[in-house]
Amino acid sequence: MNELWFLNNDIPTDVLSRLPTKTLLRLKCVSKEWHRLISDRSFVHLQLKKTEPLSGFFFQERYQWCNEDIKSISYIRVENLREEGAQVHKDTTLDFLPKSVVVAASSHGLVCCRTCSPSLDPQIYVCNPSNKDFVTLKLPSPDVGKSLALAFDPFKDPIDISTNFNVVRVCQAENETEDSDSLFSFDIYSSLTGSWKRSNEICMCKHNLYKNKGIYIKGIMYWMTDSDQVVMFDLENELSWLIDGPFPSTGFNSIPEICIGESHGHLHYVLLCEQGLQLWVLEDYFTSRWELKCSIELDKWEEENPQFLYKIQERVEKRVAIDMVAWVDPLAYKDGLLLMRVSSDVYLYNFETRKTKRLCALSLLGPNSLFAPIVIPYASSLVPVGCA
Repeated sequence: MNELWFLNNDIPTDVLSRLPTKTLLRLKCVSKEWHRLISDRSFVHLQLKKTEPLSGFFFQERYQWCNEDIKSISYIRVENLREEGAQVHKDTTLDFLPKSVVVAASSHGLVCCRTCSPSLDPQIYVCNPSNKDFVTLKLPSPDVGKSLALAFDPFKDPIDISTNFNVVRVCQAENETEDSDSLFSFDIYSSLTGSWKRSNEICMCKHNLYKNKGIYIKGIMYWMTDSDQVVMFDLENELSWLIDGPFPSTGFNSIPEICIGESHGHLHYVLLCEQGLQLWVLEDYFTSRWELKCSIELDKWEEENPQFLYKIQERVEKRVAIDMVAWVDPLAYKDGLLLMRVSSDVYLYNFETRKTKRLCALSLLGPNSLFAPIVIPYASSLVPVGCA
């Protein structure tokens, strides 16, 4: 009788749905009734309506001159930060997967990974690290140079019966007719059909894909390039577009540092240049219209953060060659928080409060952490990956 009352009463459902995912995962162990309620898809859908704060960042090293993947993955936890810095978990967050993986993308609590290369049987895993649930997809081909992105929106496509998602793989090929341009094609996997298809859409671009690959926002996917342009792909209509950044990269005396990310359902563009640290939000992708949301002069930024910034203006202006290591490197942006490397340490900067927190030493993340690491923001969720 007590069990029936609990499961059919709206009060515990309403109260529990307001709690963060991390707390709910612990509460599942209280009793069978609580476990059944918290695992129910209708409850998970209700709990998703509450904004989940950023949990942390996946950080994976890359070799500079080798295509072989580094298997080690670090997870930098940023929720409930301590004074002494962040908790860094090495090789444990995704250890429930059958094989070693490369983290490719995340979307609303789900993470997309591919098996490390070289591999005789290349696969893709779409998983939820919070509940250790995953599904396995076959890769159409083992080319590790292709970028993966994950499209999952539980508000557009409810999860009551199943968790529907798409994986998009961007394939880059040289254009035989125009030496200066490359051709980007798009392979799309649908969990509804369980199959891949090649889109008819082709995007011509003079540049290569760069860090923060595959960001999904309201039906649109974005990839940053190694210039000032962003590749956009409309998943539903299968249309691509090149978005110009707020400023052309040729308009600077030194090499600017850039990353893109999502906040409040909009694409954001972090720019570090001689003029300062700037945060732009995309207003219209067809006209490449950006609005400046925040701008801090470098001297002012150093004045506010003297404990880790030193001669920042001079250091930014001195980086005039691509082979020179940036002193400050914006690694990833999500919900107003910027993960960045400053010299040999990793910091978290809050654009709203303008506060900075040292998270850890770069050496803690591995010996190859300096060169273009893979950095993926993650917010935990209860979403199951398989069918009900």
